[in-house]
Amino acid sequence: MTSALLALALSTFSIVAADVRTGQLGVAVQSKFPTVGAIVPAARAGAGAVATQALGNVKWKKEALDLMARGVPVEEVLKRLVAADPQRDDRQLGLVDAKGKAASWTGKRCPDFAGSIVGDGFAVQGNILVGRATLEAMAATYQAAVKAGKPLAERLLLALEAGQAAGGDRRGQESAALLVVRTGGGYLGGDDTWVDLRVDDSPAPIAELRRLYVEVHQYYFGDTTELVTIDAALARELQSSLGLLGFYKGPASGAYDAATRLAMEDWMGWENLEGRIKPDQVVDALVLRHLRRQVAERGRK
Repeated sequence: MTSALLALALSTFSIVAADVRTGQLGVAVQSKFPTVGAIVPAARAGAGAVATQALGNVKWKKEALDLMARGVPVEEVLKRLVAADPQRDDRQLGLVDAKGKAASWTGKRCPDFAGSIVGDGFAVQGNILVGRATLEAMAATYQAAVKAGKPLAERLLLALEAGQAAGGDRRGQESAALLVVRTGGGYLGGDDTWVDLRVDDSPAPIAELRRLYVEVHQYYFGDTTELVTIDAALARELQSSLGLLGFYKGPASGAYDAATRLAMEDWMGWENLEGRIKPDQVVDALVLRHLRRQVAERGRK
């Protein structure tokens, strides 16, 4: 198979972006190709984010991140990678570093429409697109989301949706991915992977990606937006509720003591909400709603 035909395998549009204020870096991508999230995106906190597509060179991900982590300017990173690759004309590459400097490459053999737009803190690129309107819509939507104060993951999703609405990949849709890193953003702070969602094969992968982000990731792992103080009345409610669910064996004393806290944390772990455990005498409002809903459902049975 010729390199030009191989390039047809990964018809893709993507965005790489940095939020310098929060230190977050991310990539969002859609392709008429299965499991695009396993091939195109990479990001490393404190270094940068990468999208390698068309005839994707997966080696570029680590090479680019290593260079950016060492402080090599992003344009120089792109220049070095492209110059060393004999198949560069079949490839696309988008880069952004932790300082918000971005760059993009489109090889001359990438199938039309192929191109990129580089802006402040982001780069969008695509190949086998309906037209340049896809990239223009992504760039404009991303910039508007920055002005609106949206978090990085939401900006990336909005850009992906705008690109699809403007025509997207002219072969259609199949898979999509969203990757965002931030220092200590991983599970229980164990690593830097804040969001890592993939839709590997779907007729509507971007819509499914948003559902996973909003209904799953943000529900279980999203930042707490409201805390409720546990006073005596709420402590009694928690004790009664946790007792009904089989997690608490003591009296409804109204004291949020060690036994009640342990029962609460056990129940939260059972419900996959351990990432929302809080110290002191407070509870995440989302967790409280979850508990009340579960008790109400138990009461209807």
